[in-house]
Amino acid sequence: MSQLHFSFPLPLNRPSLRRLPPTFRLHRRRWPAMSSSSSSPSPSTSTADHPKADPVLDPRSLSQVLRYHDQTKHSFSNYARGPRGLDWANQPNPFRRYAPAPLLPLLHLPADDRTRGQSSNFDAAPPYSSLFRSLPPPQPVSKATVSQLFYDSLALSAWKTAGFSTWSLRVNPSSGNLHPTEAYLIAPGVESLYSSGFVAHYAPKEHSLEVRADLPSGFLSKFFPENSFLVGLSSIFWREAWKYGERAFRYCNHDVGHAIAAVVMAAAGLGWDVKLLDGLSHDDLKRLMGLHIFPEFEIPSRPVKGNMVDIEFEHPDCVLVVFPRGIGEFNVNYKELSTALLEFPRLEWKGKPNVLSKEHVCWDTIYRTAEAAKKPLTAGDRFSIDPFCESESQSENLYKGFSVREVVRKRRSAVDMDGVTAIDRATFYQILLHCVPSGTGNGGKQKKQLALPYRALSWDAEVHAALFVHRVTGLPKGLYFLVRNEDHFEKLKKATRPDFEWVRPEGCPPGLPLYELARGDCQQLAKQLSCHQDIASDGCFSLGMVAHLEPVLSDKGPWMYPRLFWETGVLGQILYLEAHAVGISATGIGCFFDDPVHELLGLKGSTFQSLYHFTVGGPVIDKRIMSLPAYPGPKIDA
Repeated sequence: MSQLHFSFPLPLNRPSLRRLPPTFRLHRRRWPAMSSSSSSPSPSTSTADHPKADPVLDPRSLSQVLRYHDQTKHSFSNYARGPRGLDWANQPNPFRRYAPAPLLPLLHLPADDRTRGQSSNFDAAPPYSSLFRSLPPPQPVSKATVSQLFYDSLALSAWKTAGFSTWSLRVNPSSGNLHPTEAYLIAPGVESLYSSGFVAHYAPKEHSLEVRADLPSGFLSKFFPENSFLVGLSSIFWREAWKYGERAFRYCNHDVGHAIAAVVMAAAGLGWDVKLLDGLSHDDLKRLMGLHIFPEFEIPSRPVKGNMVDIEFEHPDCVLVVFPRGIGEFNVNYKELSTALLEFPRLEWKGKPNVLSKEHVCWDTIYRTAEAAKKPLTAGDRFSIDPFCESESQSENLYKGFSVREVVRKRRSAVDMDGVTAIDRATFYQILLHCVPSGTGNGGKQKKQLALPYRALSWDAEVHAALFVHRVTGLPKGLYFLVRNEDHFEKLKKATRPDFEWVRPEGCPPGLPLYELARGDCQQLAKQLSCHQDIASDGCFSLGMVAHLEPVLSDKGPWMYPRLFWETGVLGQILYLEAHAVGISATGIGCFFDDPVHELLGLKGSTFQSLYHFTVGGPVIDKRIMSLPAYPGPKIDA
């Protein structure tokens, strides 16, 4: 068996993680204030535009995306460009509001999940592990079920306080707890909530919906089946860029993936299926969510600092269709839907977005890359719903009997791991069985995204996992690889180091394409690769998510770049939930040294690239921090 003998030299004067040294000067620039008008469309969303035919790949856009990816890599000698320190006076407000739009309060669920069945508004939640076998019977769309969907996916989960600091946590995790992701509900009339079809922004601090516009009569029923609705997601890049600089575009898209999975899991508990409505264009999504009200952001030629309220715009990411499970196939005519959306800027849009910071820093490469990665209309795309495929299970006894709501709402990001807690091999395998996309479907071959929650995505799996096993009893320490698309197996073997073994570990379930590459204690190695962070070495295992990058972008288009990060976020969300469900914890790691990871694996070029790291293990609880209920919370924006 191959032994793992690999180390990197530690730089004598490596940059501080808390003070990332930029190699340029920020230029101050004054920008015009955001337009007070909330009804006029921006120039790029003129209603005179018409849906265009499926696009031809633009090599300049592909070049910009690949350049951004290389430019924002961390290395042992240099970190990606970012702020020298944190400008606390201009920390972005984490809560967007659209005052004076009408506010529709949603219902709050009982604190104890076991009492839900005693309430006339809510049914008892199904066990978390049962959702991977089948979805329960679908609930009707009502004020209670819409409330539950948001409460179990994008709402606040708690408040924390320590000393003079108080801050909120959410059900959906976020890099640095900065929460760039905003959410929208596009729904028909819901009894006791709103009498006609509407577009609403979700306000998590209030657990309420802000009605932005009334939908044209019959809009949803023309394109979607009965009892279905849409959930839209957008990103405010500035919230992440405030702390992380140029790498923020990556982190925003991790968060989109986490939010997608959060919505999928909450919907599953209600018997609802979810699918990405991925044929629409960037401009279609902008109109659908009412984001055309933001003035077009003028991208400067270099990083600048100043009063730039326009930088607080929301970038439309995606729209999800939520529908009753078992509904069967239904077609979505993307070209007709895109044409109908041309009328949306003429609707009466209510509310004005609040200002999040007094001063800003524009990292121009983020916005150039977002432009290059904008998705055009792909009217030829077929909207399809694959049959639900269950995930293989080792043993239900490995889970703690939590309901889905208990798992999703009590999930926390570990700050430190204890370096002691171990899990057994069966638990490790069970966690990974929920990380593969096809479950027991697709003839037993992992490729198509058919299992929960990956079935919401509209492409075959493109993300794999290189695992550092530290504390799994019954499994040798070392480097392992989870192949999530088995069509890539031979390509991965050829691309990686020739001395890797690629053998199935003892006791590995037949449906789990996990391979042992090399044995050895890799704790120090995992720590070094994840920006010298102990959390990567002190857990049961850690991993790097390796995406099939440049071939996918060249084949499908540069708009797949953010989608690959979404896929890593969806996978990361399951790792969070699985860890909590078996009684341990997890956290995402956005800071890692990109090319040293590739060097370890033997990867060259941009065919496969590491996009996200993760760690799973026993958490260290900081007893100085006090937890407070999510609702009602303190009267602060934090």
